[in-house]
Amino acid sequence: MSKIAAIKPFGQSIWLDNLSRGLIASGELAKILKEDAIAGVTSNPAIFYKSISSDPLYTGDLAELKKQDLTAEQRYEALVVPDIQATCDLTRSIYDQTKGVDGYVSLEVSPTLANDAQGTIDNAKRLWAEINRPNVMIKVPATPAGVIAFEELITSGINVNVTLMFNLTHVDNILTAYIRGLEARAAAGLPVDHVHAVASVFLSRVDSLIDPQLEAIGTPEALALRGKVALSFVKVSYQHYKKLFHGNRFAALKALGAHPQRLLWASTGTKNKAYSDVMYVEELIGPETVNTVPDATLALFRDHGKAANTLDTNIDAAVANLVAVRQLGINYNLAGEQLQQEGLKQFDEAFVKLLELTK
Repeated sequence: MSKIAAIKPFGQSIWLDNLSRGLIASGELAKILKEDAIAGVTSNPAIFYKSISSDPLYTGDLAELKKQDLTAEQRYEALVVPDIQATCDLTRSIYDQTKGVDGYVSLEVSPTLANDAQGTIDNAKRLWAEINRPNVMIKVPATPAGVIAFEELITSGINVNVTLMFNLTHVDNILTAYIRGLEARAAAGLPVDHVHAVASVFLSRVDSLIDPQLEAIGTPEALALRGKVALSFVKVSYQHYKKLFHGNRFAALKALGAHPQRLLWASTGTKNKAYSDVMYVEELIGPETVNTVPDATLALFRDHGKAANTLDTNIDAAVANLVAVRQLGINYNLAGEQLQQEGLKQFDEAFVKLLELTK
């Protein structure tokens, strides 16, 4: 058994954080779906910029699209929507076998709409209808406007991947918005058993921001926390998830067949060479979760990763680590807001570069 596939028995789904036309056409995507038990695929503007700018399989179609009276964004969508549809078709058997738990492919709404709730709703509904696959997830950011849009999209029965979550406020806001959306749907007499969502919590960027602050403080207590903040944040977030979805608030919806909104670990490639290159996979394996992993990290885990139930371990230490960070004067909640804004900027810049390609 592949070391990656060995994660599955612990209740965690591994998704691939990459997509390109070449990956589909070469058969490589189908191969890793089978051999490594990969159960879904995620994309973002940065991934598609890299793909369209470097994959020759886009060249001919892009040249033809440039002859048509379309906007740059329309050309971009005309390129990537068929890729999303083809990937959904590849993963449809996983979707069917897992009764809608896995087999999803994510496409993000325009990053320019991050602070526009109605614009996000309209864009998401249009993409949902255009892709026309039950196993697509539309990605929206966990901004205040994104929370509003997310709740409405869930009420509308659209699968959603909420992205760019960096603190417990983001987690709690999104998970409760999901429940409100389902409650509104149930109150309208609509089925809730086919609606699925994930909440993407970002990891390595957290340590990349917090570690230098700990080093600047320089005390033994501060230095001992390096590389531990993101893992601690995720472990505490998972406790929030369990309390909410295995408690009284969700019980009535569960009786109607509703599914919890699983937490998804994103940004799981290790950026600091002083740490294990598989730490954001190996140390966060547990039931009812997803980890979307880039190719390079998948290869590393395939080589030397170890699968074990680690997510529910050392919870007291995780709580203590977050308390210690606050006591050192680091405002973790504000750090999360900063990281979300930086993430939005990165996606927006990638989207601008994408549209330059398709002008």
